[in-house]
Amino acid sequence: MPKDRPPVFSVAPMMDWTDRHCRYFHRLLAPSALLYTEMVHSAAVLHGDRDRLLGNDGVSGPVALQLGGSEPAQMAQAASIAEQYGYDEININVGCPSDRVQSGQFGACLMARPDVVADCVTAMRAKVSVPVTVKTRIGIDDLDSNEFFRRFVDTVADAGCTTFIVHARIAVLAGLSPKQNREIPPLNYPRVHRLVSDRPDLTVALNGGLKTIDQVREQLKHVHSVMIGRAAYQTPYFLAQLHHALVKNSPLPTRFEIMEKLLDYAREQGAQGIPLRAIARHTLGLFQGMPGARRFRRTLSEGMHHRSATAEVLQSALAQLDRSSCH
Repeated sequence: MPKDRPPVFSVAPMMDWTDRHCRYFHRLLAPSALLYTEMVHSAAVLHGDRDRLLGNDGVSGPVALQLGGSEPAQMAQAASIAEQYGYDEININVGCPSDRVQSGQFGACLMARPDVVADCVTAMRAKVSVPVTVKTRIGIDDLDSNEFFRRFVDTVADAGCTTFIVHARIAVLAGLSPKQNREIPPLNYPRVHRLVSDRPDLTVALNGGLKTIDQVREQLKHVHSVMIGRAAYQTPYFLAQLHHALVKNSPLPTRFEIMEKLLDYAREQGAQGIPLRAIARHTLGLFQGMPGARRFRRTLSEGMHHRSATAEVLQSALAQLDRSSCH
């Protein structure tokens, strides 16, 4: 059974999506959810534009940085730098199945090298005071058994990692694209539930296939928290509804109230030279299922790509909606 703590949820790290503008939008929807960055490689943190990669200005509440890599000293140094940027958690990616990630010897292929992940955890924990967590799959390729999964978790936990975020599918490292790896391997929630039962000293979050409040409530009977992935960008208002359902006394803002705040943000960012598309693209699914949603998306999609586009394009898109029929 889960530990005695309030239900909590997070929004999954998603490449090319959960940038700081997305996180600002998601924070409006879910004020106390744990948000994650896109995966950032440790070498990029050490040698790249840190303000661009790690900047989190304007995003309040808990935010975790997800790091990719497999070199312990480099991961530790990157984690230390990230902590200085104010992140509340440093997460190691042991779940991404892409060819590019595999060629760099990190991501899901590290499930076959638990000692390397453990060494990274040890080195990182020696450098930072914030939690070091691991996001993983339940197996890879033909290594699809509870025994394999437990050996991986036990090895990494022995290094001091106490929180695992588990995508409840295996990763197929050859023959499936990253998109297919999010859909084709079947979900295996019981394997994650068994981990909670077998290792009551660990905190376990479940990721994969959660799209409704009822599904989330059911999983919170078995795990400590859940992570929302594709639903967060396909139907972002779900985050507001979920937050309202799980967090006691939390109000449910309307879609228009959220957009009014985002309009102010878009104007502020526009004044700093940030193109409207960087912000507006995250909102395309906000009114899904509402009267006028198609017109909203079309107006926004056609207007936000112009170099001179301003927040008024967002305002014009909102005008396509019937406020009396939208929540």
